[in-house]
Amino acid sequence: MSRPTEAEVPAPDRPETDGDERAPRKGARVADVRAHGQPPGLKDRRNEEHWAGRLYMRALSPYFAWLAMRLGFSPNQLTYLMMLSGIAAGVVVSLPLSPLWTAVGGAVLIQIYLLLDCVDGEVARYLRQTSVAGVFLDRIGHYLSEVSLLVGLGFAAQGGWETGGYVELGMLAALGAALIKAETDNVVVARAKSGLAADPTGGDRALRPRSTRIALARQAASMLRFHRIIGAVELSLLILAAAALDTVLGSETPAAIRVLTVAVAAVAVLQTLLHLVSILASRRLK
Repeated sequence: MSRPTEAEVPAPDRPETDGDERAPRKGARVADVRAHGQPPGLKDRRNEEHWAGRLYMRALSPYFAWLAMRLGFSPNQLTYLMMLSGIAAGVVVSLPLSPLWTAVGGAVLIQIYLLLDCVDGEVARYLRQTSVAGVFLDRIGHYLSEVSLLVGLGFAAQGGWETGGYVELGMLAALGAALIKAETDNVVVARAKSGLAADPTGGDRALRPRSTRIALARQAASMLRFHRIIGAVELSLLILAAAALDTVLGSETPAAIRVLTVAVAAVAVLQTLLHLVSILASRRLK
C-alpha cells in the first residue's frame, strides 16, 4: 500500500529529485515527513491505498516515520518489520490459547503491519531511497501476511495445532488470496514480456470488462465488498468479532470462528475465479 509503485521508481541513471532542500533524517520535522513522504494524490489512489490508510493511519504514520528516521531505520528494514508483524499475527491467532486474547493480539499486530506499510514508503520518499527492490519486498510482505493470517484462522477454527478440515479450509483460502494477488501481478509481467507499458492506456476504462454482463457482475461484486473479508485488516477485525461472539455465547467449540472460516474459504475460491475472468475480459492484456 505504501511503497511507490514501479511506475514511480526512478530509473537508475536518472536520480529522483524535485529541486527541494530537505533536512537530513535526524533534522526532519513531522511536517517535513508529511510534506515529502505523502505527496499530493497519495490518498486518492484507490487501487493502491487501503481505506484504513485514508481513514486514520496516514494521519498517524508521519509521527512514526519521523521516529524511524531518527532511529536510523532504512525503508527496507521497515518493510522487513512489516513482514514479521504480519506473519506474527497469523501465528498468534493460531495459538491454542484463549481465542479472544489471541484474536486481540492478531488484530493489534495487523494494525502494526498496516502502520509499517505506511511508514516504509514515507521514509523511502523522504530519503529518496525508492527502489524496485523495495516494491518487490512490499508485495512479498502482503503475500506472506495475508497467507499467514488465513492459515492461522484455520488452526483457530480447528481448536488447536492439529490437522483437520478447518485447517484445510484456511489453507484453501490462503491459496486463493495468494492467487488473486498473483493474477494482478502477472498482468504487469505479461505486459512487460510483451514489450508493453506496465499500466494499460485508458486508465479505469481499461480495467472494465468488454462484456456488459461481466461488467455488471463485477460492479455488483465491487459494491457488495465481499472480497474484502480475505484482506488482512478486515479479516483480523472479523476474527476478533467472531472470537468475542464465541466468548459471549460460551460455546464449547469456536462456532463463530468456524463459520467465518467456511465463509472466507468460499469467498477466496469464488473471488479467485471472478478476478481471473475479469482480467481476461478486460483490456489489460491488450
